Amino acid sequence: MTSSSDTFNVPDLIRKKRDGDPHSRAELEALIGGYTRGEVPDYQISAWLMAVYLKGMTAQETADLTLVMAESGDQMDLGDLPRTVDKHSTGGVGDKTSLILTPMLAALGLTVAKMSGRGLAHTGGTIDKLESFPGWTSELSEERFIAQAQNIGLALVGQSRDLAPADGKLYALRDVTATVDCLPLIASSIMSKKLASGAHTVVLDVKVGAGAFMKTLDDGRALARAMVDIGTHASRLVRAVLTDMDTPLGHLAGNSLEVQEALATLRGEGPEDLTELCVALAVEALAAYGEDETAAEARARATLHDGSAMAKFRAFVEAQGGNPALVDDPSLLDVAPGRAEVTAPRAGFVDRIDALSVGRAVLALGGGRERKGEAIDHGVGVELVRKPGEAVAAGDVVLRLYHRDGRGLEVAQRLLTEGLSIADSAPEAEKLILDRVF
Repeated sequence: MTSSSDTFNVPDLIRKKRDGDPHSRAELEALIGGYTRGEVPDYQISAWLMAVYLKGMTAQETADLTLVMAESGDQMDLGDLPRTVDKHSTGGVGDKTSLILTPMLAALGLTVAKMSGRGLAHTGGTIDKLESFPGWTSELSEERFIAQAQNIGLALVGQSRDLAPADGKLYALRDVTATVDCLPLIASSIMSKKLASGAHTVVLDVKVGAGAFMKTLDDGRALARAMVDIGTHASRLVRAVLTDMDTPLGHLAGNSLEVQEALATLRGEGPEDLTELCVALAVEALAAYGEDETAAEARARATLHDGSAMAKFRAFVEAQGGNPALVDDPSLLDVAPGRAEVTAPRAGFVDRIDALSVGRAVLALGGGRERKGEAIDHGVGVELVRKPGEAVAAGDVVLRLYHRDGRGLEVAQRLLTEGLSIADSAPEAEKLILDRVF
């Protein structure tokens, strides 16, 4: 049998992109399909990736590439579920929004049937956080997954190896060919998995700042625009919120600690920045389905005070094997017993707590992984006792570390000390939500 890649000359396709000319959908199917099947070798795709990195892609090309990647493996059929919505964050420090937002959406009458990943490097993963509940599993059969989404409005599983396999192969190659930070490749990587996951509406939280992949607002806007455009080409509703990640979100970073803060937020007692972001993302999901934004905001806030979001979260944890007693009593969650502190070197105002430094400190303590598959300590982490703008006296505690037998403590303290700055006057308050794209 003749494969589609046999009808195209791969060096010609590389040359075409090298010269800045756009590919057709058929050419991308031949190239990416051939690579996924093992018919096109790594060295040719590496050359093509570098050509894309240098010459870019049109919006149509990026959309076509995304669809080709989404169709390279299994695609979930959520057609029998009402008002489906998926949420994706580009990754940040202390970002536990999925734990709060998804039960909020379920309580609001939307259906979240979602695949999530594990953390890598300084960014935490939703699956890792949920595994702080002993017994909770991310592995469900497709039948159980759909049934739970119908019954509760919320089901969450780990990413399948058969979901957009072309993305997995391409990302591994991008990682070793210095082509990771390429906008069309980033956008197609994220959106191929979202399209294959089957949700009608996708809400994106695009992080911008020191602790995020996108360091500037302009870069964040460009990525958001590319992903929203891909959704439009694929007949999906996609909305993006750009949010600040110079400072960690909330007060706690580290898996069990973030679960505790998420539960406090579901009780209506969470930190203001985390609550505001979850409400804003919920409004985007409801607005995508045609609801008035003012009414949607009121409904979203109500779920954090009337117990409806918490009830959904409890039912979700129990349905996937976790102990619901820990939802009612978060003190039962495993938190590392060791404590250490970073204090203000002088009086003044907290000017900066670098998000990347906090994320790397959690990693040093054992709360993150450098490579896929590594075990992590769910109980370690960092608490922001004070946040930027707050007044401190010399010696006041600004950051608290939760460690296990001193593992990584010296490195973590150094990172946090380097990432902390004190000013003579209070810094101007930073906006959390920087922009919206839809």
